[in-house]
Amino acid sequence: MEKNQLLITSILLLFAMLWLPFGQYDFLLDNWMKIGTYAIPFLLMGAFSFLETGNLKHLLTDFKFISILMLIAYLLHQYEEHWIDVYGNHYAFYELGAKDPSVKPLTRASIFVINTSLVWLVGALAIWKSPKHLFPSIAMASIIVVNGVVHILAAIVKLNYNPGLLTSIVIFLPLYLFFVRSILSSATIYKRQIMGGILWAVLAHVIMVIGLLMANWFELFPEMVYFTLLVIWSVVPLILFRIEKQLKMDMDPILSSNNHWCLYYICCQRS
Repeated sequence: MEKNQLLITSILLLFAMLWLPFGQYDFLLDNWMKIGTYAIPFLLMGAFSFLETGNLKHLLTDFKFISILMLIAYLLHQYEEHWIDVYGNHYAFYELGAKDPSVKPLTRASIFVINTSLVWLVGALAIWKSPKHLFPSIAMASIIVVNGVVHILAAIVKLNYNPGLLTSIVIFLPLYLFFVRSILSSATIYKRQIMGGILWAVLAHVIMVIGLLMANWFELFPEMVYFTLLVIWSVVPLILFRIEKQLKMDMDPILSSNNHWCLYYICCQRS
């Protein structure tokens, strides 16, 4: 079995174990964020073990490694948002629903699927596809910055802390700026994809909120339909900008060849 097939099989197995009723569904609904937190050291071990170079400077330009860092960053954010916030409240975001009517449509299952689809699944696809197809990584970076901005705006409007605010400011915004700088320095062709990533992430939040209200507030369709929409939207980055991906792959040998001719010309001029 080829490496690519092994990776997609592993991803399918992971999310089958998360989402299919294997007898641990209630445990997962209450403890998914803890599982994510404890997975962080193993993600780092895998990243450092399987990447071709251990040089830190080179790692910070390796988009597969950066994709792993983005997933880890979001796992840390989920720790603050859903497990223990800065005030020591446990499962703070879900408990907020008991006090704030605007978040009452949130159920344990909806929080679980939102975070494991729009974050874990997108992050896994980003790691799998980079560096050959970078839009899944761009989508992951975009969901990071859009979610971070939402937390910051909510804090400004309410003049109050909300679970996830600290990691949004300290981790999300700097990491997104670093990612954008890194990807644009590799090729300007990614400008359109960055804008497309922001649009995808904004629509992801629209689907997340509107779908949640339609399913759990107005009860227009079952919650399972809402979950299906989240999963479908999470895999959309796999099919977007594939033409530009192929164009870049086709152009790389040409650009490399032109660079050699330019070097030859400079050498001739100096001689």
